Amino acid sequence: MSDIPVSAESPSVPDEIYHRINLRVVTILMVAYMLDCLDRLNIGFAQHQISERIGLSPADYGFAAGIFFIGYVLFEIPTSLLLPRTGARRTFARIMVLWGLTSASMGLIHERHMFYIMRFMLGVFEAGFAPVAMYYLTIWYPRKRMATAISLQQIAAPVAGILAGPLSGLLVQGMDHVGGLDGWRWMFFLEGAPSVLMGFAVYFILPDRPSEAKWLTPAEQRIVQDNASTVGSTHTGFGSVLRDRRMYLLSFAYFCVICGIYTISFWLPAVLRRAGTLSDLQVGLLAAIPYICATVALLTWGRLSDKAQERRWHSAGPAFLGALALVTVILSPGNLIIALVALSVTAAALYSAYLVFLSVPSDILKGPGAVGGYALINSIGLLGGFLSPIIIGQTTQMTGSVTVGLACMAGIVATGGIVLLMTIPRGQVISLDMRPPE
Repeated sequence: MSDIPVSAESPSVPDEIYHRINLRVVTILMVAYMLDCLDRLNIGFAQHQISERIGLSPADYGFAAGIFFIGYVLFEIPTSLLLPRTGARRTFARIMVLWGLTSASMGLIHERHMFYIMRFMLGVFEAGFAPVAMYYLTIWYPRKRMATAISLQQIAAPVAGILAGPLSGLLVQGMDHVGGLDGWRWMFFLEGAPSVLMGFAVYFILPDRPSEAKWLTPAEQRIVQDNASTVGSTHTGFGSVLRDRRMYLLSFAYFCVICGIYTISFWLPAVLRRAGTLSDLQVGLLAAIPYICATVALLTWGRLSDKAQERRWHSAGPAFLGALALVTVILSPGNLIIALVALSVTAAALYSAYLVFLSVPSDILKGPGAVGGYALINSIGLLGGFLSPIIIGQTTQMTGSVTVGLACMAGIVATGGIVLLMTIPRGQVISLDMRPPE
């Protein structure tokens, strides 16, 4: 297996071009993804109040949190395969407007079955955003810059966590009974609306491809296209993706890492309450700390991976650290400080593993079938987002504690680290001469 780095961009390509792309493309995707994460994860901060007001058990909440991913997975690949026909900006705009309306509409529910339906529909309408965004970045950036580009876009996830805690906690607690409505209803109304507005903005601002970017000269457009990660097609269609065995190993590894990430996303408030007696606002403020640590990790880890041109240990190592930190959370019941430190390490480690992992498919997937490959990996991987809250919800209801569920997640994350070591080659990033098996 070759240790030759992926084809480098032309040495004459000025960094200023990519600084402009960072500002004009990645910043827009970052804001869009931040709103995506906010609308997806805010139920964790409303769990306590929703459960009291409409009668949700821990198992009910776990199912509602997880069923989002069933809708997402079912529509992920079909939505992504429509990209060549509809274009990137139309795809992004449609997805954002529909998920924003659905998220805001969750403030109208009155019983658990409607809660399940709306969470499922939120998943349906968000489907396709992640793989389309990944593929969209590959038409702008060379492979050697992909981990950095992805880190700039993906930093939106922990930033959303930083904002979601204090903002959602403030709305749930401070807006309770305003206008005769529960605080959690106001949270959904006010946090869903910005996604709708951003969807319309994306339609008018974002170019479909470099050749349509008016802020690049024709010569610069050609430079960007000639150095893009999509150059060197090996996947001529979705069928060639399905025949590539590496896709399934990567999907399983992604599944394991996602289990850990959504354990933090959906159960962080509950774990903090387990460690101390806290109000909704206090939980929201403390929950921002792990996401601040994850943000710092994302800003640095992707650049380190790109600088070293190494993916294997930069993804597997943090996965092992995240599993160990989850075990530390289990061993610290009633100790808020230790739990918060361990949760912060968990969040930073898992987001680092997630970030570097996302750059691996761009080293493998080339050509028209690439967006389908991203969708396949994302679809299988996001089943972890469905199963992890259900496993923790069921075990919590049976045992009265989140300990067993957290132990299961630690084991799954560690397994993901092992699979990453087995799948990603030693040495530098995957070279172009590695063709998918026939």
